[in-house]
Amino acid sequence: MKRRKPETILEELEKFVRDLGITLRYERGDFEGGYCVLKEQKMIVINKIANTQKRISLLAQSIVEMGIDEGLMSQTVKEIIEDELAKLKIAKE
Repeated sequence: MKRRKPETILEELEKFVRDLGITLRYERGDFEGGYCVLKEQKMIVINKIANTQKRISLLAQSIVEMGIDEGLMSQTVKEIIEDELAKLKIAKE
């Protein structure tokens, strides 16, 4: 995958989840964030003070956790998610 600015990657993921009708909220609090269901509505909540890389990581993890069909994803979104999951795997080892 070609090098892209983190801000561009974040915008791509945000657009993808919003296009699917998933609510994306940035809130303050004592939490990192992730996927949740509130009153039968799927949403992703991310801590407002998280840096761009953390936001990308949480969005990618949430998309995977939600089990969104890869057929709905653009090649770019697939690559972003694969890269993020690879980074997480390396960090856990």
